[in-house]
Amino acid sequence: MSYVSPGKGYSRDSRYITTRITADGRDGYPVEPGRYRLVVSRACPWASRAVIVRRLLGLEQALPMAVAGPVHDDRSWSFDLEPGGRDPVLGIERLQEAYLARDPGYDRGITVPAIVDVPSGKVVTNDFPRITLDMSLEWTPYHRPGAPTLYPPALRPHIDAVNEVVYPDVNNAVYQAGFAGSQEAYAEAYARLFARLDWLTVRLERSRYLVGDTITEADVRLFTTLVRFDAVYHGHFKCNRHKLTELPVLWAYARDLFQTPGFGDTVDFDHIKRHYYLVHTDINPTGIVPAGPDLAGWLAPHGRAALGGRPFGAGTAPGPVAPGEAVPAGHTPLVA
Repeated sequence: MSYVSPGKGYSRDSRYITTRITADGRDGYPVEPGRYRLVVSRACPWASRAVIVRRLLGLEQALPMAVAGPVHDDRSWSFDLEPGGRDPVLGIERLQEAYLARDPGYDRGITVPAIVDVPSGKVVTNDFPRITLDMSLEWTPYHRPGAPTLYPPALRPHIDAVNEVVYPDVNNAVYQAGFAGSQEAYAEAYARLFARLDWLTVRLERSRYLVGDTITEADVRLFTTLVRFDAVYHGHFKCNRHKLTELPVLWAYARDLFQTPGFGDTVDFDHIKRHYYLVHTDINPTGIVPAGPDLAGWLAPHGRAALGGRPFGAGTAPGPVAPGEAVPAGHTPLVA
């Protein structure tokens, strides 16, 4: 499987299935508890956004989740973590089957997160930016008591403005550096990434969160890149001006979120490392997965509470991780 085009920059295929699941069902898919299955991989930063938002909002019962294994091939993500290698609800071995059920001629990326309509076995959407927003806006009757408001109306223009620069300059820029097919393409992505991290440092020096005084969608989107930075992006993707641990403000900010229920308890560093180092054979042909970095620092005091802010606003923290959804011991510093 090749991700690098020699002599060229990396361009992400963003032709997503944009059908929406809404309260009024205007696209043919109304919000119904238990009808859909959220398919994710804990390795993927885009899928991890959905895992975090689902947990923060308490949608575990309304929107059940399937976790694919961290390593895939040209045929897509597989359910090799399940006994017999099949998802017990959808009955399929590979996510590709649900995409082809939706469109037998489907020729785009078999990506996660994807939401599958269980009765038909068809993918409804893989539009990852919209999926988390719709969890906040369309699934509100099924939010837990005390669920935070992650996309408050008064702050939406500010959240959107942050997301519009963080996506190209951070979330996607690490891939553009890692999959660059020319020195020029790499240098451009590298410069853009670290310029934006410097901008974020200034923004977060005196503000605990990116927008307002509570956690919002913007923090979720930045966190899933930062939590992978030292484990994969610094070395594997050559984003090596600094490690996250060498950027005091961003490192403290990331630790603050990691130690907040709903964030760190969804992170599987074993899956993250195995995915990147085993799947991207064109930039890591040996398939060697590094032993480091040491994860203990994620639990060190961060001191960010001194900046004020209320993580969940007027709401409360989510309760314990749902049965069967805990990250395995040894895959996270939160579980010895």
